[in-house]
Amino acid sequence: MLQELFSPGVQHALDIVGIFVFAISGALLAVRKNFDVFGIAVLAEVTALGGGLFRDLVIGAVPPAAFTDLGYFLTPLLAAALVFFLHPQVERTQFAVNVFDAAGLGLFCVTGTTKAYDYGLGLTASATLGLATAVGGGVLRDIIANEVPSLVRWDRDLYAVPAIVGATIVALCIRFDTLNGFTTAFAIVTAFVLRLLAMHYHWRAPRAWNRRSSAQEPAEEKATAQ
Repeated sequence: MLQELFSPGVQHALDIVGIFVFAISGALLAVRKNFDVFGIAVLAEVTALGGGLFRDLVIGAVPPAAFTDLGYFLTPLLAAALVFFLHPQVERTQFAVNVFDAAGLGLFCVTGTTKAYDYGLGLTASATLGLATAVGGGVLRDIIANEVPSLVRWDRDLYAVPAIVGATIVALCIRFDTLNGFTTAFAIVTAFVLRLLAMHYHWRAPRAWNRRSSAQEPAEEKATAQ
């Protein structure tokens, strides 16, 4: 199905771009955590390839693309080297990195869903793996960096929801036999725009209704520390 929507060259180029920007985000977190060069490379690789690797193992696409295409493996290392030597400059372009990251989120949630369906999964399972493809690397990145994954933190702008929307659009298009280049692009752009809006307006998912939690708000934590 992917081959019907994109030529192999276009598909590969889009994958490489998405892998690169995801790797940048992983390498930047490694620098902030004061990791050494090996740690920077590991976090870049895990962030960029973790979601796709998980998807391929689940659907039985082995060996995974990350191990059969040298470009997929080397691209995160290039991103890690860039951050290692130029991280102050990269930090200053954080907004641009976030924009490309949002584009990668939209792309991977769509390609992940279609690839899972191609391997015989149902629509719900395919959409779920589309979500996992888009956010899985970031979850692994945060776990390795000893942080609560951004995916489940209430004080982070919506990240999974745009991916869920994009994957759901693709699943519905498959269900009603309307998946084509236009609807695929629509799903990618929808997830991309939703993520950008969430970052701009700081949209966040609601927490439990009438919650009674001992967890402190960030402002309360600062006040307590003072």
